[in-house]
Amino acid sequence: MSHAFVLGPGGGRSIDLGGFRMSVKASREDTSGSFTLLEADEPAGFGPPLHIHRDAAEAFYVLEGEYLLFIEGREHPCPAGSFIFIPAGIEHGFRVGGVPSRKLNLYAPAAMVGYFDDLSAAIKSGRVEADALSAIALRYGMDVRGSVPEGYA
Repeated sequence: MSHAFVLGPGGGRSIDLGGFRMSVKASREDTSGSFTLLEADEPAGFGPPLHIHRDAAEAFYVLEGEYLLFIEGREHPCPAGSFIFIPAGIEHGFRVGGVPSRKLNLYAPAAMVGYFDDLSAAIKSGRVEADALSAIALRYGMDVRGSVPEGYA
């Protein structure tokens, strides 16, 4: 059952992803599965491979910096203040622009916290080959559609 809660600035469980951290602001448990909210502080040039979330929509809100979103083969520059919505089943990816940037990620229904926890464990153990990363993604309803870019993990 959901419960009301308030997180102060800097609140939430941190996930160490090597070159940056994500902060879990709301998890499946917090929202009775309705949504997940994560905050990411990412270095310039960072970005995941193109991918599809099979069973969750994803939304981004750019807090600081700039992102370049790739959605179904089109590029969208997204400076601070941009909002992006990607329904489940749509191929997408992003790259952080020329400066470190910060965004909120919302997944509905709740998804992806386990993915980032498993990715963190793989990074810490040194198991960051493309096949291992794809296997992690598949466990969490994500299909990797492009090669893993340099610097992803």
